[in-house]
This record gives sequence, C-alpha cells and structure tokens, in this order.
Amino acid sequence: MGLELTMIFDFENKTLQVKIVYYGPAMSGKTTSVKYLFSFFKKENSLKSIDSTVGRTLFFDFGVLQFSGTKWDLKFLVYSATGQDFYASTRPATLNGVDGIIFVVDSQSEFLEHNLRSWNELKTLFGMEIYNIPIVISLNKYDLQDIKKLNESEFLSLIDYCKFKNLTLKKTVAINGKGILDSFSQLINFIFPQLVINLSLNN
Repeated sequence: MGLELTMIFDFENKTLQVKIVYYGPAMSGKTTSVKYLFSFFKKENSLKSIDSTVGRTLFFDFGVLQFSGTKWDLKFLVYSATGQDFYASTRPATLNGVDGIIFVVDSQSEFLEHNLRSWNELKTLFGMEIYNIPIVISLNKYDLQDIKKLNESEFLSLIDYCKFKNLTLKKTVAINGKGILDSFSQLINFIFPQLVINLSLNN
C-alpha cells in the first residue's frame, strides 16, 4: 500500500496548503537547494533543520513559503528528506501527504547506482501512484569540471520517464542557486497547470 497524497483546502482563509519534498541520495544537494530557495525569498531564518554534528540532515529540513494567487493564497510546506540510510525509516513520514517532489540527483556518473537506489525506494513507497505525482528531477552539481557526467537519456530511460504524467529534468547548481528557482516554479506549474501564480511572498 502506497503513501497517501493530500492537499489541504482552507476555505475560511482561502488558502491552499501544498506539501513539497526534496528527495534523493545523501550528499546530492537537497539541503543546499532548499536553503538557496528560502534565501532567495528572504525566508532563510524561517527554515528549520535537524542536523548531525557534521552538518548532515538527520531527519528533514522544513520551512513554509506563502504566495499570493489570483483568488487563493498558496502555502507551501517544503521539506528535504534525509538521504542517509541510517535514518531511512524517517523518509516515509516525510513523504506522507506530498503533492510534488523535487528529486535531487548527483550528476556525476559514478553515482548512478546511488541515484537509482534512491529513486527505486521512492517507487517502492508509492507503488503505481508514483506515475501520477508531479516530479522535477534536479540534475545537480552540473558545474563540476573534469568529471564524467551522468548520461541524461540513459538515466531517463532507466526510470521509465515515458510513464509519468508530469515529470521533467532541470540542470541545477545548488551552491550558487542556478536552476533552483526554475525547478521549483516548474513543479508548481505541474501541480497547478491552470493557475496563475505571483511568486511574491505574503507578509
């Protein structure tokens, strides 16, 4: 049985609550991506992290971003799931109720198996429902020089790209923010294809 997908409507306050999770193998750049996103919107102080003594995410990072829609406000609950296998038992709870996923891939070819192991875990958790979830694959660390990079076409074929309703790939460099906002915006467009969203934060 897969995880549940939920979207919460607050009719009184005309607010739609959406859950987004950054998922992927350890050290792929999930936390760095989330930190840049919140920094861009000047909300870095609202981001909560549970770190180990060496700066690795133990359970998850968490923060809230709220935007103005034409009629409704959108409240995004943004999480990054730990990639460390020792804390793998926490990942299903982080994913429960998710509305969209940004899957952060390490673009170095030597990490292909790590990326696929994390992806297959995601598929196992959701079962066939995985094909209905809006997903943006963040091909991170693409700026690294003198490395053999992941073959994009091969990776997409290995994850059965053609079976998904809403899935795309974006190249990102989390340490300087390149592609991070674009990936987030694309995921919002997948979740709300008919909605015009103003990416300016509510006060």
